[in-house]
Amino acid sequence: MRIGFDIDDTLINLREHAFHIYNKKLNTQIGLEIFRELKTVEIHEAFGLDKVQGGEMWKSLLEEIYFTDCPTFNGAVEFLNNLHQKGHEIFYITSRPKDYCQRTREWIINQGFPVKAEHFFCGMQDQEKIDIIKELNLDVYFDDKPAVLETLKNIPTKIFVKDQSYNQNVKLPRVTEWTTFTID
Repeated sequence: MRIGFDIDDTLINLREHAFHIYNKKLNTQIGLEIFRELKTVEIHEAFGLDKVQGGEMWKSLLEEIYFTDCPTFNGAVEFLNNLHQKGHEIFYITSRPKDYCQRTREWIINQGFPVKAEHFFCGMQDQEKIDIIKELNLDVYFDDKPAVLETLKNIPTKIFVKDQSYNQNVKLPRVTEWTTFTID
């Protein structure tokens, strides 16, 4: 099978990692219970920041957010390596900015994920991401972002949503834990 994966908040716990960084940078102690109730992809609301302030903070911290000790979701590395060992083709499709593509690929490899250079797509807007998913003729695709998931409902690719607080309204099969998930 040809199987595609988003990276941030699908394979790695980026938002929660960023949440901890925000707490540190803003010298606050907002609890994870607040984080787990957020209904938006963006996390700035929990810190009393408006959209502009939140966007500026996110951009100013991208290096630290993307390339420090962001944890993978439990079992994600093992799940993908198992798929790879069984002969499935693994594709990564991320909307991270173009300037971060090479380092993101290296970072993902260093985390232990199986990566082929020609199967790594990065630096596109959501619509371009959707076009790539369609062009690759994937059998299965995993993502967390409602704006992407909603536009993929009517394609032949089997779509799974990585369960997050902000995507509860998306009516697709869910991955809650990589350690117990299987592709039927």
